[in-house]
Amino acid sequence: MNDRSMSDRSSNDRGVRDDRMTTPWGEHVLSRFPEDPRDRLRAWDASDEYLLGHLAEREVPLDGTVVVVGDRWGALVTALAAHRPVQITDSHLTREATRANLERGGVAPGSVRLLTTQDPPPERVDVLLVRVPKSLALLEDQLLRLAPALHGGTVVVGTGMVKEIHTSTLRLFERIVGPTRTSLAVKKARLIFSEPDPALKRPANPWPLGYRLPDDVGPLSGRPVVNHAGVFCADRLDIGTRFFLRHLPDPGGFRRVVDLGCGNGVVGTAVALADPDAEVLFTDESFQAVASAEATYRANEAAGRAQFRVGDGLAGVPDGGVDLVLNNPPFHSHQATTDATAYRMFTGARRALRPGGELWVVGNRHLGYHVKLRRLFGNSHLVAGDRKFVVLKAVRE
Repeated sequence: MNDRSMSDRSSNDRGVRDDRMTTPWGEHVLSRFPEDPRDRLRAWDASDEYLLGHLAEREVPLDGTVVVVGDRWGALVTALAAHRPVQITDSHLTREATRANLERGGVAPGSVRLLTTQDPPPERVDVLLVRVPKSLALLEDQLLRLAPALHGGTVVVGTGMVKEIHTSTLRLFERIVGPTRTSLAVKKARLIFSEPDPALKRPANPWPLGYRLPDDVGPLSGRPVVNHAGVFCADRLDIGTRFFLRHLPDPGGFRRVVDLGCGNGVVGTAVALADPDAEVLFTDESFQAVASAEATYRANEAAGRAQFRVGDGLAGVPDGGVDLVLNNPPFHSHQATTDATAYRMFTGARRALRPGGELWVVGNRHLGYHVKLRRLFGNSHLVAGDRKFVVLKAVRE
């Protein structure tokens, strides 16, 4: 089996994706964002179905404040829209998918309150539904932020595929919420039941986390980094970015620079420190990442001009308006391994770059990004490489 669960796949042998999710509250047509007819992944999985079925079967009261954390593509809040839930997400793409799915279902604007992980959470929560995220740190941060709003009668139910729920996940619920148990597995999905304990002494929230970079990464050597929970490799510098920092282009001559998929912003901040005349745009689809990038940039007192934008890649950036794009693309979408995000990033970069502008990419050698770059740009140049990583350059002709 690959990373996709059976419920993620097409529902018939001809590969035609069935976008209809049937729930106790009706049938809902759902899609991911951005919509792509070639995408074979559905906008929900068995863990969403298991949770919704449990709520209906146990007749869980939904007339209070219902908060949904980590809803992957809006499936949960779309199904529960009649109960006016609050969605909390770190993902711009999830938020846009949710809006589209609600509109497709005829849900009136404002029926579902859409919050980000950077927004203040509701002051009272009567039902808390948690789609377990890939990042244990993000789960810790969100549970600690929501804990003061829980009360003795709050219903707390988590959900995820079996491979996503570990002993550490359950311990986190017990440490922050209260006594915790799990359900039997159904279609490789599992539920988590946690009973809020008002007397529980909870730890202080350790996020955001700060540390200093090693002394061999160019302009950022020894400088501070700030990471909000959920940002990739939040407690240390990941080895791919470390390799990239050692092989960045000379920023001279690149006035308009984009740190695409900026994460904690160390790449764009390195450019800003090396060339105070550079205008750097930090962009990512994660609200936590962009907040981290801005905090890292401010902590280093960079003197240049910077913008920080949460969005879908380079959407909204004018065609031909950029001199240099720096990119360390992800190759996972939640639990699924995919190169679709990288390809969309490369396509967006080609559109945004001026003639002669450059895209610099770091990636695992085995991902074969040079093939995609040659297809899109007509060229791909190896800048540096070791046994694991390569830095590639493509020039907009």
